[in-house]
Amino acid sequence: MTEEHPENPDRRLALSSIAALGTLGFSAAAQADTVKARAPDTNRTNEPNASHPSPADQPGVASRPVVKTQSDIFYRPTLHFSPVTGFMNDPNGLLFDGTQYHLYYQYDPFAPYAGRVHWGHATSTDLLHWKDQPIAIPETKDGEAYSGCAVLDTKNASGLFEGEKGGILALYTRASPTRQAQYLAASHDGGLTFTEYTHNPILDIGSNSFRDPQVIFHQPSGQWVMVVAKSRLHQIAFYASIDLIHWVHLSDFGPSGLFGVDYECPNLIQVPLEGGGSRWVLFVSVNPGGPTGGSITQYFVGEFDGTRFIPDDTVIGLTDFAKDAYALQVYSNMPQGEAVSIAWLGNWQYCQELPTQSWRGVMTLPRTMILRRDFAGWIRLAQMPRGIEALRGTAIPFPVKRIAAGSSAQIALPVGTALELFMSVTVDERPHDLPLGDKGRTGRFVIVFGNEQGESLTIGFDAFSGQLWLDRNDLHGFEQPFFTGQFSTVLNPDDRHFDIRIVLDACSLEIFANGGLSVGTALIFPSNPLDFLRLEVSGAAATVDKLMLYPLQKTMTRETAVSMPPG
Repeated sequence: MTEEHPENPDRRLALSSIAALGTLGFSAAAQADTVKARAPDTNRTNEPNASHPSPADQPGVASRPVVKTQSDIFYRPTLHFSPVTGFMNDPNGLLFDGTQYHLYYQYDPFAPYAGRVHWGHATSTDLLHWKDQPIAIPETKDGEAYSGCAVLDTKNASGLFEGEKGGILALYTRASPTRQAQYLAASHDGGLTFTEYTHNPILDIGSNSFRDPQVIFHQPSGQWVMVVAKSRLHQIAFYASIDLIHWVHLSDFGPSGLFGVDYECPNLIQVPLEGGGSRWVLFVSVNPGGPTGGSITQYFVGEFDGTRFIPDDTVIGLTDFAKDAYALQVYSNMPQGEAVSIAWLGNWQYCQELPTQSWRGVMTLPRTMILRRDFAGWIRLAQMPRGIEALRGTAIPFPVKRIAAGSSAQIALPVGTALELFMSVTVDERPHDLPLGDKGRTGRFVIVFGNEQGESLTIGFDAFSGQLWLDRNDLHGFEQPFFTGQFSTVLNPDDRHFDIRIVLDACSLEIFANGGLSVGTALIFPSNPLDFLRLEVSGAAATVDKLMLYPLQKTMTRETAVSMPPG
């Protein structure tokens, strides 16, 4: 599966002329651009402008022994990717090479805290069963290996694969206390190891707040395009290249969107629009500054003409209504242009204090993305888990068709097994003879995952306001001031029907409602296994149009609460 790159002679000639100036010429031009920016970038100190701590804010952690605890096993997911040991955050370098999928990630192999950032690496043939690989890009004397991307240089545009059939290039940020610049490295063994380009950095604007490049090949203009964050300026910069080495500045997008502190991990991708066509979507992660607190990913829908991104309107979208999906990254070189993403299932407000001790960090399941118009006509992102149907075991019987107001139905759950629940429910009309004070408490359908120790995780639907909520407050395995427990989202107003798909896997919860237009991602830490599922209805009866409950096969070769080997 390779990308065809038709040449645009006029554009190629222009870029070739500019490229002759060399990297230093680009750096000077880029520095001039920062002077004209509207937002100040005056926080230059001896620490990089990054809203997450680096190096680790835990003195001496690299010299402490890593101790595995029962919590490390109990909270370890069975199908969500997590590191063997150490600390993992942002995914990067997401690439399908024609045979296998690559997942690179930000990784401290020495301790379960942020810092000493390397590129960890795993590969898969289905985005679900992952094989651990050696560290791909290490920390060096020039700094830590921050986020970036991987691309297939199939036509050897870089000139780094002479005599070969192209290869994989990594473009990423080297971060030191005083500088963040973009580096290039080439792999001659299918992405397992990388050799740094001799003349790095390939793009340096003299900033300590300039990071996370993502590169695509833009077919209409016949050029490579890089999107990269001017983090404290709240801008996303666009650069062009014909050889992936020399880059010329095209334009800046922003400041736009949430205020936040740092803009990070930009991604630009063409996403199919339901009903035909496609639109460009620009993802920008913000930390801190999310409406739910801490980390969040926002997105803009618009057009990209090869030079600049033009949003359709002033509306921004959020990829999640909870607070544990950050640094969303998209896969490159996907067959048939499929839009697929993975995000870090975490939040910088508490990720270094979680109850696991030998490892920290989880990735979301891979998600297929499309664009769809919502009830008001806005074009919005819809996300659904990709391919997990293949992991389903025999359905757990739960024959529920009708639940009366004030009643419930309950079933025991297998312990230590990932579960997928799909439900389609219609709540009856509200009774007309209710006292005024009761109208606000009627027509609620509640899904409860609980245990006999009094812990409960609830996902509820309020039929008469058209809203969905998530409540993790009654789980007792982890407390921290920023680990807030309750989140909500609007579905369709004046609609008493909802559909929902839930994946529960140890410490991870992913909710896909309203056909994937409303997605909630949350870490959960019960102190005891959640061993029953109860459905509760209040105020008005409900009809369960469809209910399917599946155990999901284990895919990760990790020690978890499940003793069975991966499926």
